[in-house]
Amino acid sequence: MDTCTAIVGINWGDEGKGRMVDLLTESFDVVVRYQGGGNAGHTIVNRYGEFMLHLLPSGVFRKNVVNILGNGVALDPQHLTEEIKTLQSKGVEISPKNVMISERASLLMPWHRRLDALEESRLKDKKMDTTRKGIAPFYSDKYAKKTVLAGELFYPEVLKQHLRDLLEWKNLILTGVYGDEAETEQMIDEWVETYCEPLKPFIRNTGTYLADAMWNHKRILFEGQLGALRDLDYGIYPFTTSSNVLSAYAPIGAGIPNARVDRVIGVVKAYSSCVGTGPFVCELFGEEADNLRKIGNEVSGNRPHRVGPIDLVATRYGVKVQNATEIALTKLDVLSKLERIPLCVRYKLYDRETDEMPFPSVLDRCEPVVEYMPGWNCDISNVRNWWDLPKEAQDYVKRIEDNVGVIIKWISVGPERHSIIRRG
Repeated sequence: MDTCTAIVGINWGDEGKGRMVDLLTESFDVVVRYQGGGNAGHTIVNRYGEFMLHLLPSGVFRKNVVNILGNGVALDPQHLTEEIKTLQSKGVEISPKNVMISERASLLMPWHRRLDALEESRLKDKKMDTTRKGIAPFYSDKYAKKTVLAGELFYPEVLKQHLRDLLEWKNLILTGVYGDEAETEQMIDEWVETYCEPLKPFIRNTGTYLADAMWNHKRILFEGQLGALRDLDYGIYPFTTSSNVLSAYAPIGAGIPNARVDRVIGVVKAYSSCVGTGPFVCELFGEEADNLRKIGNEVSGNRPHRVGPIDLVATRYGVKVQNATEIALTKLDVLSKLERIPLCVRYKLYDRETDEMPFPSVLDRCEPVVEYMPGWNCDISNVRNWWDLPKEAQDYVKRIEDNVGVIIKWISVGPERHSIIRRG
């Protein structure tokens, strides 16, 4: 039996990981978020309604599943407190019995959000187009050893002095570098009281809990955020997130570094989408992009997503660095209205075609080599059996599978929990 499984993104993020975690958690005992923060969301549709989870693991909708925020997470107490209240108001049970926070998780402070926004404003037209949720300043501080650990909340005198020291340092940056207003001790004390104190019952030594779970053969699911192309080390640097999103990092960020990931489910969208700036070789424009964006509901608030055909070069690379053992293909139903289905099969770089991922610095000089396959022109949202899919849809899935070299075991044909085809 596979004890440790990871569900990870293969592309730029927003592949549909949350809906897969929500579906598969019925077979797991523990779900762990091991990296990232409130800068990305997992959309889930179930009997409680439609939710966008930013920090809470997607197993919170399953009874008897324990959900853990690991030491690798950028723990934003304000965001998490508000997210918990929102779910509780919709009838979702959240308590220290089913949600735990690692005492070694670092706190994302108010100054991290401010510094993120100030730096983006300073960069002007050269900005990184961040979510302004404070993620980059947070991880910068973590590696500079200048963050507060969640466990410090149980030691008020230690916490108070630590916060004063950090506040003095941060105010030098806020006022001296950016010419902005300083934070005050009163502001920070009130923020801690409002957003951190309510989380104390959830904080514990989750490393010990997870080690015991492994010893007792509990099934653990690691939930990744974003996709392989946003990984700090192996993504399209510098247009990446500030943490390691790969399955190889899961045991470390979860708090059980001696664990082995037995199974990696890589999530791939049936077409490509990208939120934010940076190279996106397969991008579509004009009417073709507008149609795909509309059908796929590719928008966050008033912000339209960039879209394109499935990128087999990027997908094959993502499968490799994530060490995926199987694939979940999402949103296949979105392509049902297309007369023909485009695929980006190679890149053209300096008059030469390649099917290997180029060095990040030259990605913006690449052009997509696009081929087309016939569409199936019918609704597949009610299909639950592989053999009931139109031949054209089967051929499309097999083409992807053959190119990435990993079996596609799951195919989603709708946003609902059970709008899924199990294959193989």
